[in-house]
Amino acid sequence: MLNRFAEDYLETLAQGDFAPRPRASGRLASYDGLLMEAVGLSLPVGTVCRIGADRAHQVEAEVIGFRGGHTLLMNLGGPAPLLPNAPVRAIGAPGEAEVGDALLGRVVDGAGKPIDGLGPIRGARRWPLAGKLQGPLDRGRVRQPMDVGVRAINGLLTIGQGQRVGIMAGSGVGKSVLLGMIVRAAQADVVVVGLIGERSREVADFLETKVSGEARARSVVVAVPANHSPVLRIRGALRATAIAEAFRDQGKNVLLIMDSLTRVAHAGREIGLALGEPASARGYPPSAIAMLPGLIERAGTCVTSGGSITAIYTVLADGDDGNDPVVDSARSILDGHIVLSRQLAERGVYPAIDLGPSVSRVMTDIVGREHVQAARVLRRHLATYEENRDLVLMGAYRAGTDPTIDTAIAYQPAVLDYIRQDADAVVPLDQAVAELIGVFGDG
Repeated sequence: MLNRFAEDYLETLAQGDFAPRPRASGRLASYDGLLMEAVGLSLPVGTVCRIGADRAHQVEAEVIGFRGGHTLLMNLGGPAPLLPNAPVRAIGAPGEAEVGDALLGRVVDGAGKPIDGLGPIRGARRWPLAGKLQGPLDRGRVRQPMDVGVRAINGLLTIGQGQRVGIMAGSGVGKSVLLGMIVRAAQADVVVVGLIGERSREVADFLETKVSGEARARSVVVAVPANHSPVLRIRGALRATAIAEAFRDQGKNVLLIMDSLTRVAHAGREIGLALGEPASARGYPPSAIAMLPGLIERAGTCVTSGGSITAIYTVLADGDDGNDPVVDSARSILDGHIVLSRQLAERGVYPAIDLGPSVSRVMTDIVGREHVQAARVLRRHLATYEENRDLVLMGAYRAGTDPTIDTAIAYQPAVLDYIRQDADAVVPLDQAVAELIGVFGDG
């Protein structure tokens, strides 16, 4: 009977498409804590490998390039007691992310593994990490405004569905608080949040205070804190964008939040310098800056599916420098930018939105004429006051000298009241427009 079972089993194998394949394996030739070099292995860039003979002390690494017949890998985990000539084996094909409704309400890391303690993710589909290339004519125009619940943005910097916007500021000015206000109130089918390179404490805080209750059920969070590998940080940004693309392909309106784009560029800088690229502006190699357009351009409206990705990226201006290479590059690609002012924050004006350098490039296409006129009146009064603020505070300006300045001074309290908003307050788009026209519509 045993012989008969063996014959049937072998016959079944013969009828299938079974083809034995050798298992590729190499050896570790160099390791400096981050960058590794392996010999005897030929794998495409992006392949994930496992290194080490002892199962308890193995680490994962990703292929990032080649040099002199050696395969270059970047450590994806922490330090490990690896020895010279440790075995290197491929464990995963490059370039795919788990996407779909199975991820709603879940929190994953840069490798796509769940970190929320709710068990494995089942029933997810696959989507390329690098996205699916679209032509310029596959992208639709931004036609509909999007309610984000922040009065100053709804009224003065109106965001449209499918727009890409940057929130630019130095450290500690309120970028994360403003993001939380937007996430809680945004009118979107799905919210995808990428917390890239931020503090681990902020990840838990963001989940408990900004993405809680009803918002959690329609959200997907990709969290890769600052202490993770630079490769994982970049993969986290790509994964969040891929998840948003898959939902857009279903015809849904997606809000993609990425905090922060600068940390993604920092990760690219670490990898570029490790590969020996020359440092250019502010120490950034060319590849780190060149990576940003490819990431940002994946957001937008899709003509085929009718869905959209409205993307909001935070951009850290190192040293409050508005000409920082990452800030300057992002500003040239995005469809608008919101600049936060440290001076306004020090005066207790929150959100500290500096309306002068802030702009929404699609606002005039998606709102009415009366709305646009009222917004221009407020901006004109604010600009006039700021130009003469020092004279007014010193008492050097005499009332009645210039009617334009007199009007700007009279309207200044109303301007600040319009910009100010409590972090837990929600001001709908219709209400923001009505308040704006009601106060500044006759100017």
